[in-house]
Amino acid sequence: MGTALGATDIGVARDNNEDNFLIDADLGLLAVADGMGGHDGGEIASAEAIVLLQRFLHRSLREARADTPPSSDHASAQPDDAAAPALDTLRHALAYANAGLYQANLDARRADGAGMGTTLTGLWQAAPAAPVLMFHVGDSRLYRRRGGALTQLTRDQTLYQQALDLDAPPPLPPRNVLLQALGPAALVEPELQVLTVAPGDVYLLCSDGMHGDSQAQDIGAIMALARPDNLQRCCHHLIELAKRDGSRDNITVLLLTCPH
Repeated sequence: MGTALGATDIGVARDNNEDNFLIDADLGLLAVADGMGGHDGGEIASAEAIVLLQRFLHRSLREARADTPPSSDHASAQPDDAAAPALDTLRHALAYANAGLYQANLDARRADGAGMGTTLTGLWQAAPAAPVLMFHVGDSRLYRRRGGALTQLTRDQTLYQQALDLDAPPPLPPRNVLLQALGPAALVEPELQVLTVAPGDVYLLCSDGMHGDSQAQDIGAIMALARPDNLQRCCHHLIELAKRDGSRDNITVLLLTCPH
């Protein structure tokens, strides 16, 4: 996909960091997770969700390669056809991660809807020529900057966003009440998309500690500076922007630059 780098910060108000992120170049997987659950539950949930997702995808790719004849040629497949098996694998991987966290909640005698949980948003490309897939549960976000324009590719799965969509009258719900997350319930319905990646694209995965208080135009201005050789500095600037704008949460950012 390109060059990726991430950073996470405890922020100015929290005692621990419940965010986690992953860059697995061999697997073609990028992910950001923002945990919840009190004490160290959120930290465990976000870390475990990433581990479970990574484990399932690694195993699935090994099995797929073992079952694929050497002479197989997928070059003529249409984009939708090429993406279908990977989308199915990704859907099962997210269900597997959710089942693992849900079982841990059951083992701890936590009721449905309670216990630890986590958002999980990311990108996966199963092979260098394969389609790039987006997956999303919760209110972490994926942004894309292309040709000077910033686009939010995910939609927050929150009561607040639902109220906005329905043109509900005030008072609106709090911004951080999730409609779903990995872990609290037996079933989860992730948002999945096939992305068309263009040369020069810049992508940002981030937890709500980044986007909750900062303006999109300010986030986009930092993304506009992103190059493969300065991603660490850009990540630092994004985190400092969130702090300056009053973020009281953990802050996690992951930047991806696509080659020209």
